[in-house]
Amino acid sequence: MKKLALLIFGLLFGGNATAAVPYDHVHLTATNAQEAVNWYVKHFGGKAGRFTRGDGDTVQYPIDRVYYDELSVIFFEREPMGGSVGTGVDHISFSMTNVEEITAAVVADGGAQLGDFVEFSGMQLSFVEDPWGTKIELIDDSETRGLHHIHLSSPDPEGTLSWYQSNFGGDIVQWKGVLPAINYSDVWLMVARANEVIVPTQGTSMDHLGWAAENLDDLGEVFASNGVEFTMEPRPFRGIRISFVEGPDGVRIEVVEPD
Repeated sequence: MKKLALLIFGLLFGGNATAAVPYDHVHLTATNAQEAVNWYVKHFGGKAGRFTRGDGDTVQYPIDRVYYDELSVIFFEREPMGGSVGTGVDHISFSMTNVEEITAAVVADGGAQLGDFVEFSGMQLSFVEDPWGTKIELIDDSETRGLHHIHLSSPDPEGTLSWYQSNFGGDIVQWKGVLPAINYSDVWLMVARANEVIVPTQGTSMDHLGWAAENLDDLGEVFASNGVEFTMEPRPFRGIRISFVEGPDGVRIEVVEPD
């Protein structure tokens, strides 16, 4: 399915179409990647895994990620320099049916609950924090299960969401008729207004976001037309190509080109 989406992007994005670049991963930081993987699988489901190339790479890389269908949460193994709150990516979200039960399990397993349970647009939600400092929203949204959304933080929410649309495509819609958002590979991207100084994501528990492009050189032309420069030019890595740019409010963004 992702390859089909990449093909559609390659055919359409050069014109006026709003085809979205497929979303790929969230890269978090934890002191022990294997422990973090096990913790996320235990509480939010998904499947533990490791990096492999499309041609069946035989190198046994360590287990450092959780797959949610074709999306993944990946972990750097290092000490986080801070939590996600206060950065340009305030939190990520999982949609689950049993919000109260999962919240209690998270608290009992080294996490923390942030505030009280909330009812929003007919859905129950709560906020928790994992043991390494990443804020997580648990929401019971029957229309989207699994990895649900990424909630950015910015003093200019409208401008920030427009920046992502200009560089990664997609349509800005009213999620649940309430919040402006863009859907990338069944993950919603939203932006909340920040009233305090925002710090860059790199090195914190929320290190970076990740998209996947059919051709990094073509996407680089889109970036250039919008005045966006690579902070790391496209280069080979483990049989694929990777690159980095910086989004609004110091959000580090990786863009990969699958083999």
